Amino acid sequence: MRIALALLLAAVASAQCTSAEHRRFDFWIGEWNVEVNGQIVARSRIEKSADGCIVIENWMPFGAGEGKSWNYFDRRTGRWEQVWVTSTGGVLKVAGGWQDGAMREQGVAQRSGSADVMHRHSLTPLPQGRVRQFCEESSDSGKTWQVAFDGLYVPKKLATNEHE
Repeated sequence: MRIALALLLAAVASAQCTSAEHRRFDFWIGEWNVEVNGQIVARSRIEKSADGCIVIENWMPFGAGEGKSWNYFDRRTGRWEQVWVTSTGGVLKVAGGWQDGAMREQGVAQRSGSADVMHRHSLTPLPQGRVRQFCEESSDSGKTWQVAFDGLYVPKKLATNEHE
């Protein structure tokens, strides 16, 4: 019995999310003002949860459209996965990983009352602790892509253009 318990405890300890890959998204952790074309459109709080195994985004736009994303590294597939859910019931599921200096993921946006749409995005760390999020969507199976979002996450401690 003691050996089985020791093996179980060892397995749990080795399953902790402390690897370099689990820390890949740490550049996104923080309190942010989100800007589009120089205007603050939202606030976002990114935090780790479940002993560092999940990165959660709390998206708080001015107006409507709150959302949350759960981001995690799947050891089995070796990929980062994200599930994004909006306050209107929209769901986005993407997966990918670190490539060319950015976290790049793609998948499908499921929307109420309309066909699924292909989605791809990147989160790129920039100087001064900023992060650019660039999102594109395709409704024709990836033949053409349209920009869905191009925003800049600015750390609140650096922000000078506050929206009250």
